[in-house]
Amino acid sequence: MEPVTLFKEKYHVELSDVDFKKNLKLSILFNYFQDVASDAAANLGAGIDVLQKSHGLAWILMRIRVDITRLPQWNEEIMIETWPLEPKRLEFERDFLVKDQNGDVIIRAISSWVVMDLEERKLKRTESIGLTYPENIEDRAINGKLGSLRKHGPLETAYRRIIGYSDVDFNGHLNNSKYVDFLMDCFPIEDHMKSTVKSLEVNFVNEVLPGETIVLYKDTSKRDENRYYIEGMNENSSRTVFKAMAEVAGE
Repeated sequence: MEPVTLFKEKYHVELSDVDFKKNLKLSILFNYFQDVASDAAANLGAGIDVLQKSHGLAWILMRIRVDITRLPQWNEEIMIETWPLEPKRLEFERDFLVKDQNGDVIIRAISSWVVMDLEERKLKRTESIGLTYPENIEDRAINGKLGSLRKHGPLETAYRRIIGYSDVDFNGHLNNSKYVDFLMDCFPIEDHMKSTVKSLEVNFVNEVLPGETIVLYKDTSKRDENRYYIEGMNENSSRTVFKAMAEVAGE
C-alpha cells in the first residue's frame, strides 16, 4: 500500500462493542483509535513489528482528548480518519475524526504519543525512528492543546482494582482502553442512565504492571458544571497512574 498521511479505516459497531444503551463504549472507541493509529503507522513504515524488531521500541499513548457530538450505535458503520502532525522532540501528535455514514463528523480527537525502549522502559526522541510523511497536514481535529489536568476539590475513593491477565496488552502493561473502563466504573449505573460523556481528556502518567493495584479516586466538586475529575494511583508504588477530566450532558 502506498504511504499516505491521511489514513482512513471503516468500522462496524458490533453488539459486543456497545453498552446497555446500545451506544459504543468509550473503551472500545479508544481501541478503535489505537488500532487505526497502529495501521496508519504501519502504512508509514513505523508499525509495531518494525519498531520492535528494528529499534526495540513501542508506541505509547501519553495524552488524548475526545470531543463527542454523539456516540455511534450498534450495527452502525463509521469511518475513522487520522493524520499525524510534524513530530516534536519527544512527542508524535495524531488527530482523529469519526464520521457517520452520511459523512458527518460525530467525534473529534487529538492525541500525543511517544516511543519507549522496551528493555530500559525509557522514552526515546522522535528522531530515533526516522519517521517521515508524504505530506504535512496542519489542520487540527480540535483547536487546543493537551495539557496537565488538576483536581478542583477533595478526592473520594471510588474503588480498588488489581491488574490481571485481561487488562494487559502486548507491551506487558495496562492497556490505555482499560483505563477508560476503570474511570467509567467510578460512577454508578444510575449516573450513566441519566447522562453521557461529551468530552474526555486523559493523561497517562505511569505504566501499571500485572499484579499491581490501582486505587481510583474521583472529584465531584464541579458536579453542578457537569465536570468530573478522576485519578488513578498505583497502591504499590504510590505513583499517579493517570488523570482524567470528563464533561457530561443529560439525555
